[in-house]
Amino acid sequence: MSVVVTDTGFTNDDWPEGAVDLPGDTAPEAVEGVIEGASHIRVLIPAFSDGRGFTLAKQLRRRGFSGRLRAAGPLIADQYAMARRSGFDEIEIPTALAERQPEGDWLARADWRTAHYQRRLQG
Repeated sequence: MSVVVTDTGFTNDDWPEGAVDLPGDTAPEAVEGVIEGASHIRVLIPAFSDGRGFTLAKQLRRRGFSGRLRAAGPLIADQYAMARRSGFDEIEIPTALAERQPEGDWLARADWRTAHYQRRLQG
């Protein structure tokens, strides 16, 4: 089982069958044919310490993917803002992780647009 995290907290999983799953270490140039026609892409991240999925999300957005983009793996609440800024719409985490880091921990990071150093530097 897994739990889906969005800006409003934990939510039901409504991920459609037939959505595209990509390993987090997929080379951005290898997804050219995948983006066209895909409405949902899930990037599989094997560990919270593996940042390649964040890079892939940013590249997918830069290459024009405008559909729903999900990170799936054992990310921690502290990574939520970075995941959103990288282009992910939501995160799918294991149920056991959601029990250790409850919804409140994730909601505390849901205001990802304003709480980062670049905004403070811009004035």
